[in-house]
Formats: sequence, C-alpha cells, structure tokens
Amino acid sequence: MTPSQPQPGAVNRLRPRRSCLAVPGSNPRFLEKAQGLPADQVFLDLEDACAPLAKPEARHTIVKFLNEGDWTGKTRVVRVNDWTTEWTYRDVVTVVEGAGPNLDCIMLPKVQDAQQVVALDLLLTQIEKTMGFEVGKIGIEAQIENAQGLNNVNEIATASQRVETIIFGPADFMASINMKSLVVGEQPPGYPADAYHYILMKILMAARANNLQAIDGPYLQIKNVDGYREVAKRAAALGFDGKWVLHPGQVEASNEIFSPSQEDYDHAELILDAYDYYTSEAGGKKGSAMLGDEMIDEASRKMALVISGKGRAAGMRRTSTFEAPEA
Repeated sequence: MTPSQPQPGAVNRLRPRRSCLAVPGSNPRFLEKAQGLPADQVFLDLEDACAPLAKPEARHTIVKFLNEGDWTGKTRVVRVNDWTTEWTYRDVVTVVEGAGPNLDCIMLPKVQDAQQVVALDLLLTQIEKTMGFEVGKIGIEAQIENAQGLNNVNEIATASQRVETIIFGPADFMASINMKSLVVGEQPPGYPADAYHYILMKILMAARANNLQAIDGPYLQIKNVDGYREVAKRAAALGFDGKWVLHPGQVEASNEIFSPSQEDYDHAELILDAYDYYTSEAGGKKGSAMLGDEMIDEASRKMALVISGKGRAAGMRRTSTFEAPEA
C-alpha cells in the first residue's frame, strides 16, 4: 500500500509543542479546564485515560469540545486507540467526521511498523474526501512504545507525509523490554548510566532526518515538579522539541525548559543578523567574520537558526540589536 500524498508545504507540520497536555476525553471538567492552560498542545485522549466502557461516549464528548471550545493558540490532537484493538477505526471515523475542521492531528499509540501509519493515512484520506474536508490537513503523531516500534522508527517516520512527530512512550516501552523499574522516566536501579539515551537518540535521529519533531513522553509523579524538570532537561539537552504534561503544574516547567534562555535567544538573533551583514556586499562578502570575540560562519548560522526558531515559536522578543561597524 502507498499512503496518500498531500501537497508538500500545504500544511505547517512544525507546530509549537514544548508542552503537550494529556486530557481524558471522558472528563468534561478537565476538557473545559484545559482550554485555559498555557500548553502549546492539548491531546484529548481516547486510549489509556478512558475506561473501555467510557470510550464510545468519550468520542462524542471530544467532538463537542473540539467544535464548541476555545482552543486558540493550541495544537489540537486526539489520541485514538491502537490498531490491535476493536476501537480504532470508530475512534477515527467519529472524531474526524464530527470535528475534522477543528482538529490538527491524530495521535496513534503503540505504532509498530510503517503499515499502521499507512492505514491511518488512508482512512483519514477517505474521510476527508467523503466529508469535503481539505485532504492532508490532519497530521499524524506516531507514538513509539515497544522494541519493534523502535526498530522500525525510520520507516515509520517516512510512512506518510502527514507524520509530524515521533513520540516516546516510556511506560509501555519499559514494560515491553522488562526494564527493572516502576517509576516512569526515572533511571532503573543498578544501571550506572542513562538507560534511555539510546532510545531517545534513535527517535531523535529518525525525526530530524525527516524534518519531524521529537517529543518525550510523560513523567507520572505529577506532584514532583523537580523530578519532572530533571527528566525534561535531559530530553531538551538532546534536542527534543517538547514533553508531555499530565498535570497543570508541569506546564510552566515544560514551556520554560524547551524554550531557549533570553541570553541564548538574543545571541542567536545577533549571529543571524551579523552573518547576513558580513556575507553581503556592504559587509565585504566574507565567509566568516568576528562577532565580538567569536568567529561566526555558515555552521554558526545553522546553529543559530535552531535557537532562534525555538525562541520565535515560543513568542520570545529580542532585547538587543545588531549594529554594523562603521566604515
């Protein structure tokens, strides 16, 4: 099978996702509250956060809140159940037919191979064509939660042009590899290094090789904000774009950690301005130049673009400006 091919560039796939708030789709009170929280993304959950008997009604509750709620400034996502269950197709059909124009992405959990992404792509295309929606507008977030999914992550990342993010699902992953720990996201006892480094880096490489975002999963000790910060800093240091939040108290920490500092943001913008100037006719058409005590070149520009992009996406304002040297 071949996935549908939406027009390249038709949809902005690189949305702000510093904080990705999980909200049970069966809880109207939480769905109401989530609209007022400063999370970049909110995903309304039909999977683990919904009991089996609550799933059918939760679909309609989600449709109602997507259509009638105020989600301004937020990426709107619904996590459906995985393809091994009996609920997935009805999750997708009910939610997308009912609220497709007010939905940005479908999150698919426990993705094990590319064909599962292709199947979701094809189903979304059928619904969009049937309903007269824009074909290809709704993105896919693929959640990696076991060894097979990790082994196939590169193929999963390229399975559809709809794919926007690769997400690490630590709880199910830890269980799938028999990791000796009951604290999701924390290091297992007896291992002297970072037990998650390989997993996170493999997800990150698959994402970056395909211009996708990489998102870290949840930290379940929701009242331990310091613990959340430490785990989030690990993912941010590697280059991840954001992390799940399960409680309003984690939102501010996630937004802060996955944003550049004001100093780094200002410096990145200065590098970009300076490089533009020095490579121009007026600046002497130089391939490299000095910015204060620092030499900058094309590699510096590429690094600065990453930091400036994160800062701009976070709504940061620069506090300094580049001044060209006097002739």
